[in-house]
Amino acid sequence: MKILIIGGGNMGMTYARSLLRAHLVQPEDLMVLERSPEQAEKLRAEKIGVVFSDPAKCLSVADLIILAVKPQDSAKLFQTLRPATDPQQVYLSIMAGVTIATIQHGLGVEKVIRAMPNLPAQIGLGMTSYTASDAVTRIELVLVQNLLNTTGKAIYVDNEYAIDATTAISGSGPAYVLYFMQAMIEVAQEMGFNPSQAELLVAQTFRGAVELQMKNDLSCEEWIKRVSSKGGTTEAAINSFKATSVYEDIKNGAKAALARAEELGRG
Repeated sequence: MKILIIGGGNMGMTYARSLLRAHLVQPEDLMVLERSPEQAEKLRAEKIGVVFSDPAKCLSVADLIILAVKPQDSAKLFQTLRPATDPQQVYLSIMAGVTIATIQHGLGVEKVIRAMPNLPAQIGLGMTSYTASDAVTRIELVLVQNLLNTTGKAIYVDNEYAIDATTAISGSGPAYVLYFMQAMIEVAQEMGFNPSQAELLVAQTFRGAVELQMKNDLSCEEWIKRVSSKGGTTEAAINSFKATSVYEDIKNGAKAALARAEELGRG
């Protein structure tokens, strides 16, 4: 099987490296289409597959095409690719907000899988949800699932709406966590810790809390109750968060991300 990745940016190269590391594709069967001459040279220097700048030289021989470009660039990309597409090719899109129907119409193809990964995929700890058009066969879907699992965990969803929801939760989610971490790092420094101490305190606290939640059956709410003793320091912090509507603000932020994903899908 020959795989073509369109877009040599962070996520495109995450998949390229993961596929090669997992031996799901041989280097000579992995192609990358990158229009930037500077980036293309970097990729060639890294020896990540075979790098092309002209879609006419690689698109027609690919079995699976991964669309890893910015959603704002999709319309122009579709115009460029459409003359050389083949109905038997499978297209895997990781473009936020761009619907399966839009991709099918833009490229003149039927076999489309839409996925939403996140940044931790770069270190093998990604979270991806994906769905597919009816034309995609079970074997093709299993192949793509194996591909997605090389970057972390993947779940199949029946409703395409869930892909936009994934964008708002796990796609953008790492930034929410890092935003909260940055606030804690800053306040730790205000309390007297130096920058490296503050970063270690916060990073290890987040890592430990996530591992604790994942390795036990208790809910987040139950864990909060266990940490919060009556009249104690944790209760004081949680009460402050409640008084300033932090909980609702987080939910509203995720809803804003969902609205933007849907807006991108409408062009």
